[in-house]
Amino acid sequence: MTLPWRRAPRAALSSPLTLVVAAVTALLTCFLAAAAVLHSSAAAGATVRYQTDKVCPDAYGPVFTKPRVERSQVPVLVGAVERHAAEHGFGTPVVSLFTGVNRDTEFNGTTYRTRLAYRDGGLDHLRLLEGSRASGLWMGRDLARSEHIGLGTRGQRGALPPVTGIYADLYNPAPRYWCSVQDLAVQNRLVDTLTGSVIFATDRAAFDAATTETTVLERLSITFEAPPPATLAQAEDRVERSEALITAVRDDLTRRGLGDVLPGGVPFERSAEIAQQAEGNVAFSILPLAVLSVLVGCAGVGTVGLQWYQRRHAQVRLLCARGSGPVALGALAVAELGLPLLGGGLAGMLLARVLLPWYGPPGPLDADRPWLAAAAGLGVLALSVLLLAGVVAVRVHREFQLSRAAQRRRGLRLLALLPWELATAGFAVLGWNRLSAYGGTSGAADPLPQVDPIALTYPVSVVLTVGLLAARVAWLALRASHRVRLWSRPPLQLAIRRLAGARAPVTGVLVIGVLAVGTLAVGTSIAAGQQQALRDKSGMFVGADTRVDTEPTVGRGEVPLPEPIRHRSTVVGQLTGTGSVVLVVDPATFQDAAWTGHLPAEQTRALLDRLGGGAAGTVPALRIGHTPGQSTELPGLPDARAVADLEMFPLIGSQPGYVVSRASLSAEQLDSIPRWTVLSSAPLSTVTQAFAQAGLAHPNAVSRATALDALPFYLVGWTFSFVTVLGAVLGVVAVLALLVAVEVRRRQNALAGVLALRMGLRPRALLGSHLVEVGALAAFAVLTGVVSGITVAGVSVRRFDPARWLPPGSGLPNLAPFVGSVLVVGVLVVALAGWIAMRSVRLARTAELLRA
Repeated sequence: MTLPWRRAPRAALSSPLTLVVAAVTALLTCFLAAAAVLHSSAAAGATVRYQTDKVCPDAYGPVFTKPRVERSQVPVLVGAVERHAAEHGFGTPVVSLFTGVNRDTEFNGTTYRTRLAYRDGGLDHLRLLEGSRASGLWMGRDLARSEHIGLGTRGQRGALPPVTGIYADLYNPAPRYWCSVQDLAVQNRLVDTLTGSVIFATDRAAFDAATTETTVLERLSITFEAPPPATLAQAEDRVERSEALITAVRDDLTRRGLGDVLPGGVPFERSAEIAQQAEGNVAFSILPLAVLSVLVGCAGVGTVGLQWYQRRHAQVRLLCARGSGPVALGALAVAELGLPLLGGGLAGMLLARVLLPWYGPPGPLDADRPWLAAAAGLGVLALSVLLLAGVVAVRVHREFQLSRAAQRRRGLRLLALLPWELATAGFAVLGWNRLSAYGGTSGAADPLPQVDPIALTYPVSVVLTVGLLAARVAWLALRASHRVRLWSRPPLQLAIRRLAGARAPVTGVLVIGVLAVGTLAVGTSIAAGQQQALRDKSGMFVGADTRVDTEPTVGRGEVPLPEPIRHRSTVVGQLTGTGSVVLVVDPATFQDAAWTGHLPAEQTRALLDRLGGGAAGTVPALRIGHTPGQSTELPGLPDARAVADLEMFPLIGSQPGYVVSRASLSAEQLDSIPRWTVLSSAPLSTVTQAFAQAGLAHPNAVSRATALDALPFYLVGWTFSFVTVLGAVLGVVAVLALLVAVEVRRRQNALAGVLALRMGLRPRALLGSHLVEVGALAAFAVLTGVVSGITVAGVSVRRFDPARWLPPGSGLPNLAPFVGSVLVVGVLVVALAGWIAMRSVRLARTAELLRA
């Protein structure tokens, strides 16, 4: 006789629905286990990428900087670094040399303030206007053209190498290549009398020839050109090699008797620490949710084991009577369902890796993280297999060896009566109390928000509590539904009776559905809300896409704005003195250039139009951040007459202040304004280049992209993107549970439907009855989940704001697309469930149903 264990895989094909449910359950469980590992590692990679975009390229490796270095020591110091660089995996060092400002550099009989500079490969990052790369000096365009210094000129009465090129002067903000030495390589036009013009030597020999009379250089800088690290492991490896190189160079110089004369540092070490902390923060934050999701998946596997036990009850009883023990029968369940579990688990791990760009942070993974994710998935898969065998073995032991089936059912009923929602509500209250400090930061040295996983689980705890309450209400309503008499509407009455006959599956699907929709709403709302908050806060802080200070002549209108940005910019004056910030704007150009995302365009235009005119001795003004003691006196200007009140305004924020029109001020009053700022919708590089070409000063240039540290906002968004993934997985579970519940009752529904049709019920009415049954359950779950999720997100989104001090506060984004998508999916699922139910009725044979 063939043993049932040997033919178990083929016997499992007799119930394809159980195979599908087992495979999908394992798929989702292993997907979540692997996704948690990959998600946190991707967060580290995304943080490394963000930090590499912020820091100078020279800071990716070790940096040696020696101020006030003796010129005779330069070859010794550079040689020490060159000797040890290759040993630690670094290439040829990039040497930068700068002299101090020479006040008496002579060209054509006139002395100028100049600084001599040299940098390996620096000519490739300068724009040559005239001349060639022949050995000599490159002079900046400003000095050469204003003083008519031509090519071939030798300074210091012929002692300097000839001028072989004219380059375009570097201005702030400097190109990233020069950022580590921009204080010496960039000409500062505002204090030009102190910095002088920067003259670059084309090669080392020209620099040495030009500095023969110089004994002490202003600075020696030795860096390395290297690609930015892509992952946290690469960043940590580079930091370790950099520290080892610095130690080797210091020991070498000490043996030569020079001591620690060449200080070295690893600027990227802090970036690596931040990336490591970001990975830990995300992992620590999503850990409770990941564990919860895996436990839910394991519970699903246990349910699959119970379904298998019920379906194979007769065979299990026969095998028990023949002497098979609980362990052997548990192995029989594994023999039947092991392949679906294995296939689903492997597919889940593969999907977690393939879909990571769609659900995870935009960062590369460390090389070992996919293997770690696979290990986590395999561990969960092994736990699922053991759980399947254990559930079956325990049921066999209790029923056939202890005869405790009745007590077990009473115990289950007792568990159902326990008020579990009180426990989840208490956990939600604890999370709310801890949430007040979640979005705070430890200080400027620690830009990442503090982590509290209990605070993070607050939204999910609230949604789960609402789901349990909804299930409790549905359970009680279905128990009392036998009192409903709606036989005048047979489809509705039949739908109610079918729901009442399956209270346990209905409440289970309801809880999962509410949790899925609510979690999706929470994750989507808070993640999108942080992105919106970053855009709004940076726009309010900068005032436009780009902001630069400018000269008073530009502010007063004596010098026009440069042509490339004239039609995309506006000039704003600022003054203080009475505790209120006063902005002087041009209503004709302000709205087109400034950031006004917090106000509709029509409202902004109407408010600016109200700034015209004014009574004698006053000036019309928009009052910002009104306080009871806010003075209407404006320094050097007429008193303010408020025509409208606003909570916040670009540049002012929510501080007390006024906005007035420059058309309401006289020329003398405009002269008294100490600071003028240009707001532009053009990119920062376009604005600074236009000002530089026009010969206008443009200090304090800032853009929305770099004004705020976006990493804390990204970190909160990455954390809640995993909550969105969890909600999506639970949504799939809820849909499958609903369809499986309909399919499991296929024979019962078919018999009841056939009899109802024979009694005169129309097929359309029967279809409507099934749609009412499934639609009521789906609508209740969707409505409860959407309302609870959006409500808890709206309450908690401000507490997850990492920059609460900066207006505007975080708020909910436009959720109409999300709600519409959920409704569409719900309608499709209801239609599919109704089609499955009606299909069983159409294909049923009445005689076989009655015989069964």
